[in-house]
Amino acid sequence: MNVQSWVYSFEEGHAGMRTLLGGKGANLAEMTRVGLPVPPGFTITTDACRAFFRAGNRISGELQLQMREAVTRLEEKKGQRLGDAADPLLVSVRSGSVDSMPGMMDTILNLGLNDETVKGLAAGTGNARFAYDCYRRLIQMFGQVVLGIESIRFERLLRRLKRELGVEQDQEVSAEGWMQLIGEYKDCVKAFSGIDFPQDVHEQLTLATEAVFKSWHNQRAQVYRKINRIPDEQGTAVNVQSMVFGNKGDDCGTGVVFTRNPSTGERALFGEYLTNAQGEDVVAGVRTPQSIATLKDVMPRVYDELSELCGRLELHYADMQDIEFTVERGELYVLQTRGGKRNAQAALRIAVDLAAEGVVSREEALMRIEVSHLEQLLHRGIDEQAAGDAIASGLPASPGAAVGMAVFDADTAATWAQAGKPVILVRAETTPEDIHGVLAAEGVLTSRGGMTSHAAVVARGMGKPCVCGCEEMRIDPTLREATAGGRTIAEGDWLTLDGTSGSVYAGQIPLKEAAVTDELQQVLSWADDVRRLRVYANADTPADAGIARGFGAEGIGLCRTEHMFFAPERLTVMQAMIMADSREERLAALALLLPMQQADFEGLFREMDGLPVTIRLLDPPLHEFLPNAGELQQKLRAAGTEEEQEQLRRMIRKVQALHEANPMLGQRGCRLGIVYPEIYDMQAEAVFRAAAACIGGGISVHPEIMIPLVGDASELSLLRERVERAADRVLGEAGKSACGFKVGTMIEVPRAALTADRIAAHADFFSFGTNDLTQMTYGYSRDDAEGGFMAHYLEQKLLPHNPFQVLDPDGVGQLIELAATKGRSRKPGLKTGICGEHGGDKDSIAFCHRAGLDYVSCSPYRIPMARIAAAQAAIENAVEDKKSPTVQAI
Repeated sequence: MNVQSWVYSFEEGHAGMRTLLGGKGANLAEMTRVGLPVPPGFTITTDACRAFFRAGNRISGELQLQMREAVTRLEEKKGQRLGDAADPLLVSVRSGSVDSMPGMMDTILNLGLNDETVKGLAAGTGNARFAYDCYRRLIQMFGQVVLGIESIRFERLLRRLKRELGVEQDQEVSAEGWMQLIGEYKDCVKAFSGIDFPQDVHEQLTLATEAVFKSWHNQRAQVYRKINRIPDEQGTAVNVQSMVFGNKGDDCGTGVVFTRNPSTGERALFGEYLTNAQGEDVVAGVRTPQSIATLKDVMPRVYDELSELCGRLELHYADMQDIEFTVERGELYVLQTRGGKRNAQAALRIAVDLAAEGVVSREEALMRIEVSHLEQLLHRGIDEQAAGDAIASGLPASPGAAVGMAVFDADTAATWAQAGKPVILVRAETTPEDIHGVLAAEGVLTSRGGMTSHAAVVARGMGKPCVCGCEEMRIDPTLREATAGGRTIAEGDWLTLDGTSGSVYAGQIPLKEAAVTDELQQVLSWADDVRRLRVYANADTPADAGIARGFGAEGIGLCRTEHMFFAPERLTVMQAMIMADSREERLAALALLLPMQQADFEGLFREMDGLPVTIRLLDPPLHEFLPNAGELQQKLRAAGTEEEQEQLRRMIRKVQALHEANPMLGQRGCRLGIVYPEIYDMQAEAVFRAAAACIGGGISVHPEIMIPLVGDASELSLLRERVERAADRVLGEAGKSACGFKVGTMIEVPRAALTADRIAAHADFFSFGTNDLTQMTYGYSRDDAEGGFMAHYLEQKLLPHNPFQVLDPDGVGQLIELAATKGRSRKPGLKTGICGEHGGDKDSIAFCHRAGLDYVSCSPYRIPMARIAAAQAAIENAVEDKKSPTVQAI
């Protein structure tokens, strides 16, 4: 019987084994294969991780055996032995998921040290301070990661030791100091875990591997996967790698370097390093590091080697790389490379530059864009004229601006944000446990850490403004306040962050809208050359329409006319129409509304000159325009005159008469237009009057009138006839020809999808209202679901996504495809598209492309994202059966 291979040495793997070895393991194998200076090691596969979980979180005997054999091979390569008291082999144990999840899972360094091997390390290196520093780090990491002891338990002991010794930096602690701390750390382990720190180094390796596997299910990793839509079933690989040491002295160091600037995209090395430090010191933000540029002066030979290595790796992977490196006694080692996290502006510039350099094609460049990150480009920045003086400044870790109330821990950030309060998360440094707070916050501010610290990397990945290393700010989490620039910021006080400049302001500074950059325009131009789907906008006002056209909208796919009635001066007239006791009274009120609607439509037609404008006739239940009965009863009790009281009683009677047990399935949409035809007659007349006025002014108009909530062909037939009669009255034959209007319907009732062939006989277009179609297909009330059980469904994986955010292809999608097919069987040229919230979601846009729809419609600020997502969908479907292009050799 063949035994499954659970463990691969770096020499046995390559970049194409990412699913099995994880991203980190595959890249380590690839770099080893081509001869880069990678410390040797081996990878325990994602298959082994899944088997571990299936076995009830137990490492099997077969995996134990394969790990021992891999250790033996590693010992032969290194000429050292794990647990050898004279010349010990030390290893790191790190996670390595298939998709990059920086900082979300656990790492243990210096594994293999115990009370005996630390003496051998001290003797062999001639540096006892270094050896015992490594040992205390191992005990702390092992205690936290494997035994679940809170980090504060160890940090308090370290701070106390430094006070006793009168030092501030770790490097100033003597060997004797570390020996004292090691004893205290071991006591801490015993006190809080109930066991002694294990001296058996093979037991250390087994427990560490188990802990890294288990970290796949820690809270921060689960949150990160949910945000980035990474499948839970992937599991993580574990990489066991021989240690190299950046903390042996001043000719040693560790750092992180990006081959291009992850904030701007500039083609220059960007990163940080620390001399005499281990790798976790940089990413954890424990010390504020130096710029990578200074390495050129301190270690010029190492800098040149690093620069050459960066160029080779970027060319090999055809992408900007994030590289971790260590320098030991002047020798450079690379510990990891991966595609670098970058903000949206940098992503655009890098994509455009790589295409210009001939490294990737335009199509490949387009596929590199993470469309969800583009939102940060279209958000606001600081209004510098109103900013005044900053109270502090730090490193501009992630661009954009944010205004919020200061909070000093992640839990408070999440709680306040859920209550609707905008917050700025203020921390000395963030840790992976803070991810839910970073997610909830408008922006992040830290007093320690650099451009590659946890806060910086995670904020950039989420598109959140972030200022790091703001050392002049003193943060006291106990008092829940921060001080800077002579100001004290208490919890709840307002702060404004400028993640582009690194400035921090007290109070609420006005923000301004962002401009579309040259790089974005270039990428959008490429996208427009590739995509098949047209991109329309959901816009209800001329101002929204103007913004949408500026972002490249090719028409309006949804104008919700009910939104036009909520302005105070219009609401009064709308309420009078609803309160009417006779058709004559209703017509009188509608006559006042007619010129208002006409003006609205004229504004839309002018903004969208030459492009289609889809106008949905009134959809919601009429009671939504009236105060609720409770508010009216309160007003009645306070009313003074008899006339006021009678008016309120009349309104209460009307509210009660309009009350429905389930108004979303009641008298709304086309049902309203059938019961009160004069309402839709007024709206149709307003459309055609506006069209006539604009045509007379030289504007090219293309109105598309949409009848909502149709469930039977007879409804659309009846209402289309009334719209046609309105066109005859207002435009006449010549005007109708010049206008070229269309009449269609919104498919949002499942029955409409099932009978779409009959409905298509009376429709020029179908617009799928995916919000209501999802509600009716699932039988979910959106507001109740998202405010109630939806979170439990997602947590228990009963649903892969919130179906109101990502279109459900299996149920709702089936109805859309069926309706489109049936509709076109009756009317081959039938225009189809979606106009619900899904119109701006990448996965939903990809579905629309596959389903053969003609357009998607989304909010104005999501139009650039939709244009690129539509292009990506076209590229994916064109090449899905082709192999990826071969990357260039290093």
